[in-house]
Amino acid sequence: MPGKEQAEVEAEIEHIRSLPINAIRALWRQTFKSQPPVALGKDMLGRMIAYHLQEKALGGLSRASLRFLDDFERGRPAIETIHRRLKPGTVLVREYQGERHSVVVALDGFVWRAETYASLSIIARLVTGTNWNGPKFFGLRLSRDRTAKTEDSIRSPSRGKRRPR
Repeated sequence: MPGKEQAEVEAEIEHIRSLPINAIRALWRQTFKSQPPVALGKDMLGRMIAYHLQEKALGGLSRASLRFLDDFERGRPAIETIHRRLKPGTVLVREYQGERHSVVVALDGFVWRAETYASLSIIARLVTGTNWNGPKFFGLRLSRDRTAKTEDSIRSPSRGKRRPR
């Protein structure tokens, strides 16, 4: 938002904060062409109007943010919906068959046993001797079985009942 436009939006937001509840409700009707939600107070109505002003000036949410919110609403685990950006210096640790494997995220790939590799999948293949999805091997993605269990536990909690043994 350029300087003058930013100052105008900030001034408008300050003006909204200073309004009494009846004036904010009238501004809501003018802005959204609908009645304001009865359950919302002055602060929340003002914040929603302010967000609308900022959205008009700056644009809406990014596609990635909209996708994340949609997935969240549908009950999908957040770990699968977030596009991970591992920062250089991050250490990934995985124990496999009694041996601990540490991988350091570098600017140009992943460092394992003093060698740099282009992907985690290459390292996972070297560790296991079979083809693995590298992010899944290092715990950055849930397997389908774990995802289903997670969704089941979210949707239908046990409600304190014990299973017969």
